[in-house]
Amino acid sequence: MNFTEEERAAMKERAGEVRTARRGSRAKADPEAEVLAKIAEMGDADRALAERLHAIVTETAPELTPKLWYGMPAYARDGKLVCFFQPAAKFKSRYATLGFNDEARLDDGAFWPVSYALTALSATDEKRIAGLIRQAVG
Repeated sequence: MNFTEEERAAMKERAGEVRTARRGSRAKADPEAEVLAKIAEMGDADRALAERLHAIVTETAPELTPKLWYGMPAYARDGKLVCFFQPAAKFKSRYATLGFNDEARLDDGAFWPVSYALTALSATDEKRIAGLIRQAVG
């Protein structure tokens, strides 16, 4: 399988994250500061979405720990990833994505979404996202 340049870069970022985690707390910086620094590096559109999502997640579910995952802002409970923000520019996508991993408790029958496209956030969207986050950690 041939990976794109962006995919290879994300894998390298993840390998660095894993190495840092293995070194223990002495080598770790403040995870939230790392997430905020990564958000600050984003282009205007992705940064605006990421900043709002970060605020929504940290206000709605303070028990989630911000962390980097493949170089993207992510949020975990007890070390297990619950949700993440994938900037559009990360893989040259048309839209950014709010994604949920297996730890998210979004189950609804045998079929439910685990990823949401984001192009802008209205007040209604923010309320819906807060509801999803509450359900995910519920």
